[in-house]
Amino acid sequence: MPETLNVTWEALDELVARLAARTGRDHDLVLAITRGGLVPAGMLAYRLDLREILVAGAVFYRPEGGTHPAPVIGHFPEATLLAGQRVLVVDEVWETGETMTEVMGRVRAAGGTPVSAVIHYKPARSRV
Repeated sequence: MPETLNVTWEALDELVARLAARTGRDHDLVLAITRGGLVPAGMLAYRLDLREILVAGAVFYRPEGGTHPAPVIGHFPEATLLAGQRVLVVDEVWETGETMTEVMGRVRAAGGTPVSAVIHYKPARSRV
């Protein structure tokens, strides 16, 4: 299991504010990667005045430790909701990058244009 970093609400709000400034408002909707992306996605959508928030259910880390061979995607929005949309894909951390890569690939396959947004990026651990 990856290491845990505790962040205060105030620190998270500041991180989301900085992320909002960097991503801008050129998006049609937000796609939150569960579970970690739910809270930052809601906060980011609020700051960017985006009303449409969709959810992608993803599991990569196993509860007993380690990872699945590839991210396991459960619930995912219908392609009709993503086609032609500029989609801001939000997660709390980019560890290996595999979950974000899988979700963004699915958005592209559905005809959307994805942009990734994460609160914490770990370049030394990224595999993609």
